[in-house]
Amino acid sequence: MNAVTIWTSRVEAYLAYRRRFGFELKIEGARLASFARFANERGAEQLTLELATDWARASCHPRSISWARRIEVLRGFATFCLRMDPETVVPPRHLFGPAHRRLVPHIYTDEELQMLLAATDRLGPPESLRPATCRTLLGLLAATGLRISEAIHLTRADVDLDAGTLDIRNAKYHQRRFIPLHVSVPPRLMAYVQLRDKLVPTPCYDHFFLRDDGRPVDPRSLRYTLRSLCHQLGWQVRGDHAYHRLHDLRHTFIVHSVLRLYEQGGDIERSLPALSIYVGHAKLADTYWYLTGIPDLMVLATERFHHYVQGEPT
Repeated sequence: MNAVTIWTSRVEAYLAYRRRFGFELKIEGARLASFARFANERGAEQLTLELATDWARASCHPRSISWARRIEVLRGFATFCLRMDPETVVPPRHLFGPAHRRLVPHIYTDEELQMLLAATDRLGPPESLRPATCRTLLGLLAATGLRISEAIHLTRADVDLDAGTLDIRNAKYHQRRFIPLHVSVPPRLMAYVQLRDKLVPTPCYDHFFLRDDGRPVDPRSLRYTLRSLCHQLGWQVRGDHAYHRLHDLRHTFIVHSVLRLYEQGGDIERSLPALSIYVGHAKLADTYWYLTGIPDLMVLATERFHHYVQGEPT
């Protein structure tokens, strides 16, 4: 095996080994493929600290957290390589500092959500399905907290409008769950179905959300549409991200759900596990992660703690 392909083969062997245990490794696979190309071009024979450092710094994002995330991915691969080459160096975990930090999301207000959905009416082309698809899909994300991948992969059979439920199959971590919908959602989905079937009577696929050509919605085009609409509305991003993101609608659903519980005096400790199951989190800690660093929630938590200290009911 020559030096041009040795690292590609090693990466493929590592990914095949991990995937046998059920890991998809989409992001990790892409990053390790990048490392393999880098190492092959260098003609490297061993995974050294210098090679790992140079590849991490070669990221198109010149930030220490981006370098740290590359090292995090490389550590598992390096450990695997130790079996074949005991001289392999496993890069230190915090070589470039922490690989993760809590970025504050943009939490949409109710008024912003209404304005965003109304703005989809201006989308073109005229007499196309695109405005209704974008409006209904964005509205569903805001009303259910679905991941965008879960929403665009819904089939017609997954959406039961009579029962008012969604069947989310093969979600993250290969989970499956049933989502009950708020009573206001099925009528809007039904209106979309009627228009969809009128404009696209013979679709190429059985997906629920379609483009005008009968194909499934592309998440990249929806992300572009969201950013364009927010730009047209003159909105600035609140939080730490550079752009408005589809995933912020999921954050918004979770945060608004907890805010309503606080405002209604609900039992947060008992309700959070149910919310965690509803949004498809594998661990309750994942739901808490969504809630950290949200100013409105921090104000309510502070007020409840103040009442607790004063001996007042919370």
